Amino acid sequence: MRLSEGVLAAYFCYVTALSSILAVPSGIRVRTAAVNALLLCLNAMFFGSTRIRNSLVAQHLRNWIPLGLMLLAYKEMGWLAPPAHDYRLENAWIVWDRLLLRQWRLRDGIESAGPLFPSILELCYVLVYALPVFCMSTLYVYKKWRYAETLLVIYLLGLFLSYVQFPFWPSEPPRIVFPGEDAPTVDTLLRRFNQWILRGYGIHTSVFPSAHVSGAIAAAFAMKRVLRERPWLYRGVFVYAMLVALATVYGRYHFAADAVAGMVVGAAAAALGAALLRSR
Repeated sequence: MRLSEGVLAAYFCYVTALSSILAVPSGIRVRTAAVNALLLCLNAMFFGSTRIRNSLVAQHLRNWIPLGLMLLAYKEMGWLAPPAHDYRLENAWIVWDRLLLRQWRLRDGIESAGPLFPSILELCYVLVYALPVFCMSTLYVYKKWRYAETLLVIYLLGLFLSYVQFPFWPSEPPRIVFPGEDAPTVDTLLRRFNQWILRGYGIHTSVFPSAHVSGAIAAAFAMKRVLRERPWLYRGVFVYAMLVALATVYGRYHFAADAVAGMVVGAAAAALGAALLRSR
């Protein structure tokens, strides 16, 4: 088993165990256990053979399959959403958002040049779903695909170290808890598209820490390790990650506390991933 596959297995086992502890419907527990058991069995069957495991096709598949499983990991965390929220955390976090957006006029600064910068931020937010594909494709472009494991381990940890905390910070995004408050005054097509995605595919377990931010920060650190000789590239990913953090707060997709926590988690994931890779 690759280290990245071990991270995936540990996460899905964690979600299965958590579903049996939390107050979720019995159907959710059965579904979670069945899906994750099937997933682990299929992985063992497919890559259990030494001949298959060592083939070039299988090596490439093992680089790309985890990118699809990230979506399943996100969806399963949504299954563990509580039936209702008391908004205690949200009422504590909103104080900092009001300070940033209202008193320090962050929203006015972003919108001062019209729809251009708000559109850039909304684009950054939606492109975060394609970030792992972009990073993996970049490794192939520069013939670094054999270092895909470094990217996968650090990026998966960046996501999962946020996901595993969700049940312990039950919360909803500010756009739901405080509708219209400090919301962007510039309406763009990209914003409508983001809202459409979140209406259909968003989860209601938690928004803290921001996995958008933690994943983007972790990806930037991973690209720095793998493509250190191309500083313009990994620095660009770092800049992009900062724009994602700003977009989450400006668009009211996350509280400022979520974005800051996401940065911390992303940096911690990079350090933990580097330590695990060295030990392996």
